[in-house]
Amino acid sequence: MDNKEVQLLKRALERQKRARQQAEKILEQKSTELYETTQQLKEANGTLENLLSEKVSELDNVFVNIIDPYVVMDMYANVINMNTSAKEFLGYDNTKEKVNLTNLVHQDYLKYTAESFKYLIEIGTLKNYRAKISVKNGDEKWIEINASLIFNTKREPIGAQGIIRDITQEMEIKELLEQQRKQLDIIVDSSPLGIVLSVEGKIIKSNRTFTELLGYTEAEFKTMKFEEFSKVIEGPTANEIVMQMSEGKIDKDIVIKRYYKKQGGCLIGKTSVSAVRDYKGNLKYVLAMVEDITREREAEERLIYEREKYASIIANMNLGLVEVDTEDIIQFVNQSFCSMSGFQEDELLGKKGSDVLRVQNKNVLDKENEKRAEGESDSYELEVLDKSGKIKHWLVSGAPRYDGNKKLIGSVGIHLDITTQKLLELQKELLVKELEQSNKGLQEYAHIVSHDLKSPLRSISALATWIQDDYKDVLDEAGQENLTLMQDKVASMDKLIQGILEYSTANDSALDNSSVDLNEVVEKIKESIFIPEHVALVVPKPLPTIIADSTKMHQLFQNILSNAVVHIEKEKGLVEVLFVENKTHWQFSIKDNGVGIPKEYHKKIFEIFQSIGANERSTGIGLSIVKKIIDRYEGEVWVESEKDMGTEFHFTIKKEPTNLNS
Repeated sequence: MDNKEVQLLKRALERQKRARQQAEKILEQKSTELYETTQQLKEANGTLENLLSEKVSELDNVFVNIIDPYVVMDMYANVINMNTSAKEFLGYDNTKEKVNLTNLVHQDYLKYTAESFKYLIEIGTLKNYRAKISVKNGDEKWIEINASLIFNTKREPIGAQGIIRDITQEMEIKELLEQQRKQLDIIVDSSPLGIVLSVEGKIIKSNRTFTELLGYTEAEFKTMKFEEFSKVIEGPTANEIVMQMSEGKIDKDIVIKRYYKKQGGCLIGKTSVSAVRDYKGNLKYVLAMVEDITREREAEERLIYEREKYASIIANMNLGLVEVDTEDIIQFVNQSFCSMSGFQEDELLGKKGSDVLRVQNKNVLDKENEKRAEGESDSYELEVLDKSGKIKHWLVSGAPRYDGNKKLIGSVGIHLDITTQKLLELQKELLVKELEQSNKGLQEYAHIVSHDLKSPLRSISALATWIQDDYKDVLDEAGQENLTLMQDKVASMDKLIQGILEYSTANDSALDNSSVDLNEVVEKIKESIFIPEHVALVVPKPLPTIIADSTKMHQLFQNILSNAVVHIEKEKGLVEVLFVENKTHWQFSIKDNGVGIPKEYHKKIFEIFQSIGANERSTGIGLSIVKKIIDRYEGEVWVESEKDMGTEFHFTIKKEPTNLNS
């Protein structure tokens, strides 16, 4: 219910009160007339002093013109007489049926009625008795009674008379107003807005939310004015608003104020000010509703800051930004895009993008525009001609643009000039092709050289063997040693040639990847390599089965194991093959208790033709092959060792390598 309806109800209540006062005056006047008439009757006819019915008859003539219901009853609340209005209002007729007024009273008011009747007997009059009764048709009515006692000549009460006024509507209005007031109090008190009622700048009421917002009690607020804890930052001052409201120019206004809290700090409040007027339209109160918009204001300020920041970034970034409508008409470009394309801003705005930039692969652009219409974002490459006619390659990230109603209005694209990278890619592709051809030629050359070199070596080895066999009785000990030394050198040369061939094919792309049981691999290696009698090669726990090229795994483990078993000088040599499973890799370790490797050689040993010491059997190729294979399987290899402290070779192999064929 709004303020106007409340005012109307108040006015109706005032009219009811005035009507009641008028009725009371009439009752008092008629009571006086009754009293005078009674005195006259006493003097005129003393014989009627105990005849109540006759006196009542006289009273009927006196009150015949009373509009309100009028009732005469005996001392037991039995109706003796009633006027027509009373009969119509109560629905009863005392001439036809016995009527006791107490029986009409609502049970909630019986005690009050008894007390009122006692008061009537003691005082002689009863004013403004109010109660709820039930009339004959079952309706409940609110009544107000003004009554007085009727005495005989001995001044003994023999009955009572009273006027009944129907105040049902008045009570309903009052009850409705009271209910609405309670509801309004509940709404005001539980409102998330701070609500304040003031008169001439002085606070007379504030709700709980307002006290919680600022930390003052309602009692403290009643001693304060708004100026003491708030300051207008947007909009008119409080005095200006009150002045305009007093002059009837405005009823509402909104200002933004900074409110200062009792314990320190402040908040920003959106304050809605409303005028509360009386029935004559005069300003009675000023109602202020305060909404805490501190966070919203901070968010707005951050948003403004971010907009300005990103606007500056967009304007100055090295990426070209373009906004077009649904017809590909350019709406906005930044300076970087102008620099990329060679056009000035005024040469681009309002023009169709694909035409002015002379897109060479328009089919790509058409497909991307269809995606924008479907609300999709995507990245793609465009080949365009700039203003000077040079070919440019751009990487474009495009996204749809919408208005406030989520209607598609175009698209926005961020452009990166990748012309240089594109040329480098073309050069890279050319170099890769050349490198593949070169590697292929080198592999073929390695096989040819290997074959061509091994053939004379085998001949030299055969000749040396024949000479040693045919002339063993002729050659002295020095000659025999020289022939043996020649055989060793031939064998070393053969190993070197085989090592070079294996190194050249370590990155061969033709891999036969399958399930490889590393336990079988190690067993075969134990059977094929020379293991001194004092050395034990053990596998403490079974090795895993992995997906790899069996030949490469055999090369990998053999090159490390063959080095490990021959470099142990202790009485009991031990070589262990261990492994650990990680999330993405297998990690293997080959440990020995041999002579160890000085730290300065830890990286050098994995380079081709690098070996330690003067071991004639070492070609310096084995560990370089190991590194190439491990690199192929996206792993790492490293060594932990110190001189005379043994050696630990560690390497990892990826479970699911991605570049096996690179």
